[in-house]
Amino acid sequence: MSEARIDKWLWAARIFKTRSLAADACKNGRVMMGGMNVKPSRPIKEGDVIDVRKPPVTYSFRVLKCIEMRVGAKVLPEIYENVTDPKQYELLEMSRISGFVDRARGTGRPTKKDRRQMEAFIDPVLFGFDDDEEDEE
Repeated sequence: MSEARIDKWLWAARIFKTRSLAADACKNGRVMMGGMNVKPSRPIKEGDVIDVRKPPVTYSFRVLKCIEMRVGAKVLPEIYENVTDPKQYELLEMSRISGFVDRARGTGRPTKKDRRQMEAFIDPVLFGFDDDEEDEE
């Protein structure tokens, strides 16, 4: 059986964009095996299950092949199996939806719709100022 460093494998399997991002994730406790945090130099072997926390979801991957050289996206099904709990994807969808729904009105920049409503409110034509000037003559 072959072995590979976990940070190199995470990069080669395209879970992280760069190897340094993969190493930082390991150092910051976002990569686990068997519920334990792992160091970037931790060797992995085929059959290991790796948990990667990318808030708000924790992804789980079963290692099918140990590699240290980056491969194309088409080859990924041969490299790992995604064994993430379906509840994690529900959590991701809920957070994606709530990001728009939970925004308190009046916080942050006005939307384009808000801006149009403000301009329509402030526009003097709506108050009939032009009509009043004609009536006075």
